Amino acid sequence: MWWAYLVNIAAGYLLGAVPYGLIVGYLFSGKDVRRYGSGKTGVTNVLRVAGPVPAGIVLVADVAKGAAAAVIGTWVFDDAGVAAAGAAGAVVGHIFPVFAGFRGGRGVATAFGGILGLAPLVSLLFPVIGAILIIPTRIVSFMSVVGTPIAVVIVVAAAAAGWVSWPAAYYALFALAVIEYMHIPNIRRLLAGTEPRIGEGGDRPATG
Repeated sequence: MWWAYLVNIAAGYLLGAVPYGLIVGYLFSGKDVRRYGSGKTGVTNVLRVAGPVPAGIVLVADVAKGAAAAVIGTWVFDDAGVAAAGAAGAVVGHIFPVFAGFRGGRGVATAFGGILGLAPLVSLLFPVIGAILIIPTRIVSFMSVVGTPIAVVIVVAAAAAGWVSWPAAYYALFALAVIEYMHIPNIRRLLAGTEPRIGEGGDRPATG
C-alpha cells in the first residue's frame, strides 16, 4: 500500500500549500504580508500586518490544513501511517507553498492541526500549554520554540502508553525538527532580547 503514502503526502502538500495567510492578509489589508514583519504568511505575521480578525481566520484555516490531511489518511485509507505522512506533507506545503512562490509560514498551526487529526484527545492539552507560555511573555515564537518540545514529549509518552499510534509520535518528532529549524532566526532574537511581542513589528520591512 505504498502508493497510499504517496497519494496522501501529495494531497497533504497541496492542502498545506494553499496560502491562506497571504490571501486573507491581502483581502483585509491590501498588503502582501510577506513584505512586512517576519516575511512569513503564518498567523503571527498576519496579526502584525492585518489585525486580529484575519489572524483568527488564518489560524483556523492553517490548523484545518493539517487536520484534513490526517483525516483523509484515517478515513479514506484507514492507516495511521498514511495519515501521519499526509499531515507531514501538509506542514511542508505550508512552509514551502507551490502556490505562493515557496514562501510560506513556519508550520506551527498546521503541525498542530496534524496532531489534532491524529490524536485529538491528547492535542487538547496543547492550547493550554501554549497559553501558559504566551500569556506572561506575549512572544509567540517563545511559545513555539519551548512549547513544541513539551508537546512532542507528551505525544511520545502517549504512544508508549498505547493511547495514540506510533506514527503520530513519529509525525510529532518530524514536526519538532522542522519547527525548531524554521525558528532559528527567532531563537537568535530571543537570546538577544530583540524578538517582537504580539502585534509588534508589522510596519517594518520583512526581516525573515
